[in-house]
Amino acid sequence: MLSPRALAATAGALYLVTFLTSIPAAALNAPLLAGAADADPAAAAWASVLEVLLALSCIGTAVVLFPLIRRAGEIGALGFVASRTLEAGIIITGVVAVLSLSSLREAGTASDDPVAMLLVELHRWAFLLGPGLIPAVNALCLAPVLYRARLIPRVIPVVGMVGIPLLAVSAFATMFGLFGQTSPVAAALAAPIALWELGLGVWLVVRGFRPEAVARLV
Repeated sequence: MLSPRALAATAGALYLVTFLTSIPAAALNAPLLAGAADADPAAAAWASVLEVLLALSCIGTAVVLFPLIRRAGEIGALGFVASRTLEAGIIITGVVAVLSLSSLREAGTASDDPVAMLLVELHRWAFLLGPGLIPAVNALCLAPVLYRARLIPRVIPVVGMVGIPLLAVSAFATMFGLFGQTSPVAAALAAPIALWELGLGVWLVVRGFRPEAVARLV
């Protein structure tokens, strides 16, 4: 097994990769999903590459952390691997929808074609149920374990635990049409989970796990 410091640095780097891939991918996909006539097929292809890397990074964070985290809470650690894997699968579903839509558009299919509209909706719901909801489940599995074990400053997992119900409320409110996925309200409710994941990634890269907390687990 890698040393705790190496595990932390690797997991933290993978967390940061999820930010570096997801944000550009969304920007690259936007014209195609909006039905723009001049949408570049190459942009959709690059976005898909980034989202595949995003999915792999999601799984990687859980797999890399598992050997150590399971000693602090095996159920939470296993749940984290399962939820991250589920999130990655939903992301890949969205990738398939985008690539299929891009192929249709290259073949001359109009943006209001029923199949094209179905693929846009498939991606929209994959985006909501994957990156828009499952991160709350991820935090539910991981944040309490890190909080109890004191492997990192407790304020970081506290932010994650605060964000769990907020992100869940946002996702379900979007499902029932109360506001849009990209509305200011949705962004505000998602902010604590985003801050938790970013803060965790940066901390693990820069500082790693607290040695005294690791010593209690090994």
